[in-house]
Amino acid sequence: MSRLSRMRRKHGEEELNITAFLNLMVILVPFLLISAVFANMTILELNLPPALDKSKPKQDKPKKVRNYELIIRKDEITVADTLDGAIKSFKKKGDAYDMKGVQDLLIKIKGLDPKKQNITILLEPDIHYDALVQAMDAARFVSVVEFAEVVKKELFPKISIGDAPPPPGGAGAGSK
Repeated sequence: MSRLSRMRRKHGEEELNITAFLNLMVILVPFLLISAVFANMTILELNLPPALDKSKPKQDKPKKVRNYELIIRKDEITVADTLDGAIKSFKKKGDAYDMKGVQDLLIKIKGLDPKKQNITILLEPDIHYDALVQAMDAARFVSVVEFAEVVKKELFPKISIGDAPPPPGGAGAGSK
């Protein structure tokens, strides 16, 4: 024990210096609090088309309902409805689809059928995810200037996704 007390007298008791650590915390805590705001997650609810139930007997005359579709192919986007077929096609310009043209047409359609809330986006295989997201954004909302303010208006907020039918002309997407 005498040896330990001699060492303490020789060297003196050292204090723990935590100022460097406190300086680090003063910088880190506000940075982490500020960056936590950007960690939000947005969830978009999608609807899948119902499976065909072949066990149910067919009704005499099914009620004809007009539903709108965005069919995304490798070289174009087609806006169509289930009763009359294709309304208009927009060719791909370079690597980008004409989403502005699609959205303008959807605005006109919404003006003719204002109560319609749903649209189906049909994709060919191997379509990039970015094209799907852009189509969903174009179909859900439109930014409109009203009274010198930009306001988001709803177009077709209920989106269903599915596989695109074979292109007209009989050539299937997978055939060579």
